[in-house]
Amino acid sequence: MIRITYASTAKEEWSAEDLLKLLKQCRTNNGAKNITGILLYSNGTFFQVLEGDEATVESVYKTIEKDPRHKDCTLIEKQKITERGFPYWSMGFENIDAKELSKMDGLNNFFEHDFTPAGFASHKNVIGPLLTHLRSKLVKQVTTHHHEELPMEHDDPFIRFLHGTIRAGVKFLSLLMVVVILLSIFDVLYTIWDKISDPPYLLMTTNDLLETFGSFLAVLIAIEIFINITLYIRSDVIPVKLVVATALMAISRKVIVFDYKHLDPEYVSASALVLVALGITYMLVQKHE
Repeated sequence: MIRITYASTAKEEWSAEDLLKLLKQCRTNNGAKNITGILLYSNGTFFQVLEGDEATVESVYKTIEKDPRHKDCTLIEKQKITERGFPYWSMGFENIDAKELSKMDGLNNFFEHDFTPAGFASHKNVIGPLLTHLRSKLVKQVTTHHHEELPMEHDDPFIRFLHGTIRAGVKFLSLLMVVVILLSIFDVLYTIWDKISDPPYLLMTTNDLLETFGSFLAVLIAIEIFINITLYIRSDVIPVKLVVATALMAISRKVIVFDYKHLDPEYVSASALVLVALGITYMLVQKHE
């Protein structure tokens, strides 16, 4: 995937109605092409981020360059990415005054004087902080309240102290979880070596394969648990999908390593129902993201 960031100048001042029409058009087109990003408009300047498959994003950008409604289209950044910065929005949108952006620490002079395509091109260092700021605003817009499990902003100083203490504990748990993940990886290596080093060499029985698969899944579950732990100190994600995914992986692991000769049919049936229920839940969460 790639991310393209560009800026351009509107040939005419855009009204709120014009911007709304543009936004609807962008969301329809980008949604069909699995492109995400954000469009910012302020004082006659467009600033847009496009994320997605390289060929698709480049094709969309070439079309944008030819759009007669703007000029001075300037490519600011084009970079490879491993994950999207705006995964939930086919096109997020902000129409804000440059005075609001000028409140960002260390960037006030830029937004007062250089909020133009040429200004962006010559001050690429502002892109990172700007994208972080815009992404946080969009997250707040899509949630009724800004999602934060342990907020540090609270009227009661004692509650703030408790939240800070728990956050420190979460960070320590995260560090321990990384140690567990590394040990689990060594366990996978040891399990494989143990199975292939006994006669007949380099061969595994069905039980050996199931035990090895169980070790692999244990590592993946540990990684999911690490992600869930860190959710408590993040404010840009809603953890429902990850929690369901962790539960789904855990029950799947149990099913894979079941010894069906010694299990009651009722136990197996109940596990199957839980697996199906979690699978349906994950599918519905994924569909409505």
